[in-house]
Amino acid sequence: MVEFEDVVAQFARYLRSERGRSPHTERAYVGDVHALLDFVVERGGSSLDAITLPLLRSWLASLTASGRSRSTIARRAAAARTFCAWATRSGRLARDPALRLAAPRRDRTLPGVLARQEAADLLQVAQVRADDGDPLHLRDRAALELLYGSGIRVGELVGLDVDDVDLDRRVVTVVGKGDKQRVVPFGLPAATAVREWLAVGRPQLVRPDTGPALLLGRRGRRADQRQIREAVHALLRHVPDADDLGPHGLRHSAATHLLEGGADLRAVQELLGHATLATTQIYTHVSVERLKATYEQAHPRA
Repeated sequence: MVEFEDVVAQFARYLRSERGRSPHTERAYVGDVHALLDFVVERGGSSLDAITLPLLRSWLASLTASGRSRSTIARRAAAARTFCAWATRSGRLARDPALRLAAPRRDRTLPGVLARQEAADLLQVAQVRADDGDPLHLRDRAALELLYGSGIRVGELVGLDVDDVDLDRRVVTVVGKGDKQRVVPFGLPAATAVREWLAVGRPQLVRPDTGPALLLGRRGRRADQRQIREAVHALLRHVPDADDLGPHGLRHSAATHLLEGGADLRAVQELLGHATLATTQIYTHVSVERLKATYEQAHPRA
């Protein structure tokens, strides 16, 4: 319906301009609201007033019956709550029907991580390959060292400009979720790899219209997430028995290894840019699972 299309467009602008949601979250929430409003129409509704708590519960129940995962249903419930709250505040609904809307908790699957030796082997593979002087190999080494050395997200990595990296202080300024800026330290190996990329690799790819991007592709444009993912997967194939993780696996590995090394949980939260400590705490479970695996493998009474 035309009325609904206009409302959804305004909701999308609200997410983008007032809530500062990422493009990915905006697309997901808008898609979820479209699905909700399609359900309203199927039930004979023609306006937002048709959205009631029983209807919302029926919508979530239909998703469960269709085999949708708990995490998908939880996200759709969150989108519905955000949409209804916005519609109520803006006068499009007389009262918020989603205030008492409950949803299943998301499945908390433990993230895959590399063992410390596997991470070291991966970075060694990247270094050996970069010795051939190929600019993309130098870029890939710098990318992996930054991903593992700082724990930043791949989206944050490819968004970096040259001036965002301070090699003398060994810190990088990134813009994370919600356009929040933070400063993250990295180690000497990452500094060495980035310095070599800037001195040897990047100049080979620079074009007149390149701009300030730190990491470049073969044509001199800013490298994208797909290129970095492909590099991580390709290099991991040379590490025996290592899980086939993507760039986010390096972030998980960095967080887990920091905590295993005695880092404070709140310090790791700041490094990763998590909004809440609860998000960071999942990495403590990873460490416990690894401890249990070691115990079961080594203890005679396990």
